Amino acid sequence: MAISRRKFVVRTLLGGTGVMLGAAYLGRNSIRRSIYEMAESPDMLSYMGDVSDPLMWFEISNDNKVVLHSPKVEMGQGSFTSMVQMAAEELEMDIEQISIVHAETSTGNIDGMSTGGSTTVAGFWQPLRELSATMREMLKIEGAKKLGVEPGDVKANRGTISGGGKSLTYGEIVDGVSDWEIPETPVLKDPKDFKFIGKPIRRVDVEDKVYGTPMFGMDASMPDMLYGAVVRPDRIGARYNGADISKVEGMPGVVKIVKEDDFVGVVAKSLVEAENAKRVIKVDWKTDRNWQTSDIEAAIQVGKGDSMVIQKTGDTEGALDSEGVIMAEYKSPIGAHAQLEPNGAVAHVESDKATIIMSTQVINMTRSEVAERIGMDAEKVNIVPTYLGGGFGRRLHTPNAMQAAVMSKAVGKPVKCFFNRKEEFQKDTFRPPTHHQLKAKLDDNGNIEAFEHSFASGDVMFNSALVPGFAGTVLGADIGATRGARVQYGAIPNHRAVSWHVSLPFATSWWRSLGLLANTFAIESFMDELAIKAGKDPIQFRLDHLQDDEAGRRLKTVIEKARDMARYQDKANGNSAMGFACSTDAGTPCAHVAEVSVEGKEIKVNKVTCTMDPGFAVNPDQVKAQCEGSIIMGMSASMFERMYVDDSQLRPTIYGPYKMALMRHAPKEIDVEIINGTGKPGAVGEPPLGPIGAAIANAVFRITGQRLREMPLTLA
Repeated sequence: MAISRRKFVVRTLLGGTGVMLGAAYLGRNSIRRSIYEMAESPDMLSYMGDVSDPLMWFEISNDNKVVLHSPKVEMGQGSFTSMVQMAAEELEMDIEQISIVHAETSTGNIDGMSTGGSTTVAGFWQPLRELSATMREMLKIEGAKKLGVEPGDVKANRGTISGGGKSLTYGEIVDGVSDWEIPETPVLKDPKDFKFIGKPIRRVDVEDKVYGTPMFGMDASMPDMLYGAVVRPDRIGARYNGADISKVEGMPGVVKIVKEDDFVGVVAKSLVEAENAKRVIKVDWKTDRNWQTSDIEAAIQVGKGDSMVIQKTGDTEGALDSEGVIMAEYKSPIGAHAQLEPNGAVAHVESDKATIIMSTQVINMTRSEVAERIGMDAEKVNIVPTYLGGGFGRRLHTPNAMQAAVMSKAVGKPVKCFFNRKEEFQKDTFRPPTHHQLKAKLDDNGNIEAFEHSFASGDVMFNSALVPGFAGTVLGADIGATRGARVQYGAIPNHRAVSWHVSLPFATSWWRSLGLLANTFAIESFMDELAIKAGKDPIQFRLDHLQDDEAGRRLKTVIEKARDMARYQDKANGNSAMGFACSTDAGTPCAHVAEVSVEGKEIKVNKVTCTMDPGFAVNPDQVKAQCEGSIIMGMSASMFERMYVDDSQLRPTIYGPYKMALMRHAPKEIDVEIINGTGKPGAVGEPPLGPIGAAIANAVFRITGQRLREMPLTLA
């Protein structure tokens, strides 16, 4: 297939990553700031896998059905449905004729990156349509041969090729064809001719989920399967230093004790027997310090760790070096992923191959890690991805597959090994706590003259398995933690953002929306404070400080739409009030109006009005559903969720004590309006998380006069 300009650019960028990082280090801050800006742009949503061969993606059967093998995984966001819509559009088939499955690595269709960052639909917008259109043309070429006509004289419609008064189904065409001609990438459909794209198509996985079809990692099984359990530490910084297994041998159901240099596990005939045996193993854990929540809070402070100016316009320091500076501080706590399905895998290691069935966002990385650990070529390790029972960044590293593989190799049979709920909470890769200091100065007209956002955070991107170890030295600031940290009000003449990276003694990493929720909570709460200080309407105050460029105009549109839809009122009505906030993430602007009431010390969100411009909605209903889900998740994180550190143990370790939003906390109404501001889809899954915490807090202030500066939001 001819390589399009887009593919050439993407592959060139991949090949030049080292050069770019080296330039960033040599050019230091100015180039680094350009990288931070690029990291939040829609240009980062491109798919970076192999799109050279449609036959690696599509499987066509004799009954005229097509199976699309997706190298991205479905985490519940509905991306599979949008992918089927795009494929059906260019293949000239009906939705019902196409099914979609996760591509096993044995197919060769492997995503070199991961599933995350709201990139699936946006990243596939061009390449999947090109692949589908090319597959259609390949079918037309072969169909024309069988019909005895020229390829230009046939037409495709609903999975059938017609020409010369005759027709063949795609299933009939593929029969017996082994040598396919791959033509130049054809011209894609004009949007005005779309039949499926842009329409509210029902989710392709809805029936399986409603009827409880086994489809998740925890559902996986293999014949003659055994069960594994690994002894995991429950204290921060614990290092494995050997284990006493003398009391385990001979216990009911125990097949083998597996002792490695870095872990000890037990394989048994049942899950209960494996867990019982695991509890008897005495592991010698070495620790250096006893950690408390107060130690973590003392560490996460602006001014501690390594700093980097990630945004700089004008002379912010000079403008703030005078009287009249307004200051505020905000905080967010440690947060768990708390997804329903814990991590685990089913592994079967044989003499010449290995099969791993699991929920993972990093298929290729997991394959490489398993292959290296068991001493097998990566091509002989087949990762079989499943639907994810919650991902949200928790499965952007799944080394537990290696443990399952090691145990399977030791016993020569398939082994199923999962975290239990306590382990899942304690061994999470948590959302890092943050601390924010904000400063601003108003001029005589009540406009912002200078604005500074300084924030401290633990790792998000840094020290994760996805990123080279030297990234911290080169980039200076953690791009994950900086999401949403840059000041979006470009008309402020002097503004800057400063990141402080702090190393923590436990793992923090990717969490849905990365730093967006915490950073937007701080910035948008402070913007509300400034508007009140200036005596201005908080929405108009924001509009007045937007830059007149594409990003500013798109954000202005969603702000005005949210204001008008909600009929925003800036004064409290008894114990009820409205709060406003907005943000832009990965090029997608979003605005929320939260209608809140306070009863005693309970904050109740009654309605949320959400407007978002994702560029273009492939499936509008699904985009709205993502907004609803993100708002609920953001409410939960903003109002309830918090982890503590007690004597080096991360707690709570079960649902219930780890407070989350329940059905009774959900707003009675979430009113979502989607604005198609560009011609192609952008990020959807994470941007709506950004504004909700600040919108709620800003409403609470109007009711109570209390400025809530720390999540979870709690009234005094």
